[in-house]
Amino acid sequence: MTQLLKTIDRRHVLWLVASGVALSATGAGAEMLPSVLVFRNPTCGCCHKWVEHLTANGFDVTVRDAPNLKPIKEQLGVPADLASCHTAQIGSYVVEGHVPSAAIKKLLAEKPEGRGLAVPGMPTGSPGMEGDAPEIYDVFLFGAGAPRSFGRYREDKPV
Repeated sequence: MTQLLKTIDRRHVLWLVASGVALSATGAGAEMLPSVLVFRNPTCGCCHKWVEHLTANGFDVTVRDAPNLKPIKEQLGVPADLASCHTAQIGSYVVEGHVPSAAIKKLLAEKPEGRGLAVPGMPTGSPGMEGDAPEIYDVFLFGAGAPRSFGRYREDKPV
Protein backbone atom coordinates (compact mmCIF):
# COMPACT_ATOMS: atom_id res chain seq x y z
CA MET A 1 0.00 0.00 0.00
CA THR A 2 2.78 2.45 0.89
CA GLN A 3 4.53 1.65 -2.39
CA LEU A 4 1.29 2.45 -4.25
CA LEU A 5 0.96 5.78 -2.47
CA LYS A 6 4.57 6.66 -3.32
CA THR A 7 3.92 6.08 -7.04
CA ILE A 8 0.85 8.30 -7.16
CA ASP A 9 2.02 11.83 -7.71
CA ARG A 10 0.20 15.02 -8.63
CA ARG A 11 0.38 14.23 -12.36
CA HIS A 12 -1.38 10.87 -11.85
CA VAL A 13 -4.10 12.45 -9.74
CA LEU A 14 -4.75 15.13 -12.38
CA TRP A 15 -4.86 12.47 -15.10
CA LEU A 16 -7.38 10.39 -13.11
CA VAL A 17 -9.58 13.44 -12.49
CA ALA A 18 -9.44 14.45 -16.16
CA SER A 19 -10.33 10.90 -17.22
CA GLY A 20 -13.37 10.92 -14.95
CA VAL A 21 -14.53 14.25 -16.38
CA ALA A 22 -14.07 12.95 -19.92
CA LEU A 23 -16.07 9.81 -19.18
CA SER A 24 -18.96 11.75 -17.69
CA ALA A 25 -18.95 14.19 -20.61
CA THR A 26 -19.19 11.36 -23.14
CA GLY A 27 -22.18 9.84 -21.37
CA ALA A 28 -20.39 6.84 -19.89
CA GLY A 29 -22.76 5.26 -17.45
CA ALA A 30 -25.74 6.79 -19.25
CA GLU A 31 -28.75 4.68 -20.05
CA MET A 32 -27.97 2.18 -22.82
CA LEU A 33 -30.89 1.84 -25.21
CA PRO A 34 -31.19 -0.60 -28.10
CA SER A 35 -31.00 0.67 -31.67
CA VAL A 36 -34.24 1.46 -33.45
CA LEU A 37 -35.01 0.58 -37.06
CA VAL A 38 -37.85 2.72 -38.44
CA PHE A 39 -39.75 1.90 -41.63
CA ARG A 40 -41.56 4.92 -43.04
CA ASN A 41 -43.06 6.33 -46.18
CA PRO A 42 -40.43 8.73 -47.59
CA THR A 43 -43.03 11.47 -48.14
CA CYS A 44 -44.32 11.48 -44.55
CA GLY A 45 -43.16 14.49 -42.51
CA CYS A 46 -44.56 13.37 -39.16
CA CYS A 47 -42.46 10.20 -39.29
CA HIS A 48 -39.34 12.36 -39.49
CA LYS A 49 -40.51 14.33 -36.44
CA TRP A 50 -41.11 11.11 -34.48
CA VAL A 51 -37.57 9.98 -35.32
CA GLU A 52 -36.29 13.34 -34.00
CA HIS A 53 -38.27 12.71 -30.77
CA LEU A 54 -36.62 9.31 -30.31
CA THR A 55 -33.15 10.68 -31.05
CA ALA A 56 -33.63 13.56 -28.61
CA ASN A 57 -34.54 10.97 -25.96
CA GLY A 58 -31.41 8.86 -26.33
CA PHE A 59 -32.24 6.33 -29.04
CA ASP A 60 -29.93 5.56 -31.95
CA VAL A 61 -32.26 5.46 -34.97
CA THR A 62 -31.85 4.10 -38.49
CA VAL A 63 -34.54 4.97 -41.03
CA ARG A 64 -35.52 2.84 -44.02
CA ASP A 65 -37.84 4.37 -46.57
CA ALA A 66 -40.55 1.99 -47.73
CA PRO A 67 -43.30 3.35 -49.98
CA ASN A 68 -45.48 0.29 -49.19
CA LEU A 69 -45.52 -0.44 -45.45
CA LYS A 70 -48.37 -2.97 -45.49
CA PRO A 71 -46.15 -6.05 -46.06
CA ILE A 72 -43.75 -4.89 -43.32
CA LYS A 73 -46.60 -4.39 -40.85
CA GLU A 74 -48.01 -7.82 -41.70
CA GLN A 75 -44.60 -9.51 -41.36
CA LEU A 76 -44.02 -7.85 -37.96
CA GLY A 77 -47.51 -8.74 -36.69
CA VAL A 78 -49.06 -5.29 -36.39
CA PRO A 79 -52.87 -5.65 -36.15
CA ALA A 80 -54.61 -3.67 -38.90
CA ASP A 81 -56.84 -1.85 -36.38
CA LEU A 82 -53.74 -0.52 -34.57
CA ALA A 83 -51.89 0.63 -37.70
CA SER A 84 -50.41 4.07 -38.12
CA CYS A 85 -47.99 5.73 -40.53
CA HIS A 86 -44.65 4.17 -39.49
CA THR A 87 -43.39 0.96 -37.93
CA ALA A 88 -40.24 0.36 -35.90
CA GLN A 89 -38.27 -2.56 -34.52
CA ILE A 90 -36.62 -2.07 -31.13
CA GLY A 91 -34.90 -5.13 -29.76
CA SER A 92 -37.45 -7.93 -29.95
CA TYR A 93 -40.39 -5.49 -29.93
CA VAL A 94 -42.38 -3.69 -32.62
CA VAL A 95 -43.47 -0.09 -32.15
CA GLU A 96 -46.29 1.18 -34.35
CA GLY A 97 -47.09 4.84 -34.79
CA HIS A 98 -46.51 7.87 -32.60
CA VAL A 99 -45.54 6.03 -29.40
CA PRO A 100 -43.76 8.38 -26.96
CA SER A 101 -40.22 7.50 -25.91
CA ALA A 102 -41.34 7.27 -22.26
CA ALA A 103 -43.66 4.37 -23.17
CA ILE A 104 -40.89 2.65 -25.14
CA LYS A 105 -38.47 2.98 -22.21
CA LYS A 106 -41.16 1.56 -19.90
CA LEU A 107 -41.65 -1.37 -22.32
CA LEU A 108 -37.91 -2.08 -22.38
CA ALA A 109 -37.64 -1.86 -18.58
CA GLU A 110 -40.71 -3.98 -17.75
CA LYS A 111 -40.43 -6.46 -20.64
CA PRO A 112 -44.10 -7.47 -20.68
CA GLU A 113 -45.25 -10.41 -22.74
CA GLY A 114 -46.41 -9.11 -26.10
CA ARG A 115 -45.31 -8.21 -29.59
CA GLY A 116 -45.09 -4.46 -29.09
CA LEU A 117 -46.72 -1.09 -28.61
CA ALA A 118 -49.01 0.90 -30.87
CA VAL A 119 -50.67 4.28 -31.04
CA PRO A 120 -53.31 3.84 -33.73
CA GLY A 121 -53.96 6.71 -36.07
CA MET A 122 -52.23 10.03 -35.59
CA PRO A 123 -53.41 11.71 -32.36
CA THR A 124 -52.89 15.45 -32.23
CA GLY A 125 -50.07 16.34 -29.87
CA SER A 126 -48.42 12.90 -29.88
CA PRO A 127 -44.67 12.90 -30.71
CA GLY A 128 -44.37 13.87 -34.36
CA MET A 129 -47.92 15.26 -34.45
CA GLU A 130 -47.33 18.42 -32.41
CA GLY A 131 -49.65 21.38 -32.88
CA ASP A 132 -53.16 22.53 -32.05
CA ALA A 133 -54.73 21.34 -28.80
CA PRO A 134 -53.05 18.07 -27.76
CA GLU A 135 -55.44 15.23 -27.07
CA ILE A 136 -55.13 12.40 -24.56
CA TYR A 137 -54.44 9.08 -26.27
CA ASP A 138 -53.78 5.45 -25.36
CA VAL A 139 -50.67 3.44 -26.04
CA PHE A 140 -51.64 -0.21 -26.56
CA LEU A 141 -49.65 -3.34 -25.82
CA PHE A 142 -50.48 -5.97 -28.46
CA GLY A 143 -49.50 -9.52 -29.33
CA ALA A 144 -50.42 -11.40 -26.14
CA GLY A 145 -54.17 -11.76 -26.27
CA ALA A 146 -56.39 -8.77 -26.93
CA PRO A 147 -54.61 -5.40 -27.12
CA ARG A 148 -54.67 -3.60 -23.78
CA SER A 149 -53.80 -0.12 -22.61
CA PHE A 150 -50.14 0.30 -21.67
CA GLY A 151 -50.67 3.91 -20.63
CA ARG A 152 -52.44 7.15 -21.43
CA TYR A 153 -50.51 10.16 -22.63
CA ARG A 154 -50.91 13.81 -23.51
CA GLU A 155 -48.11 14.88 -25.81
CA ASP A 156 -45.18 12.74 -24.58
CA LYS A 157 -46.16 12.72 -20.89
CA PRO A 158 -48.15 10.06 -19.01
CA VAL A 159 -51.50 11.22 -17.60
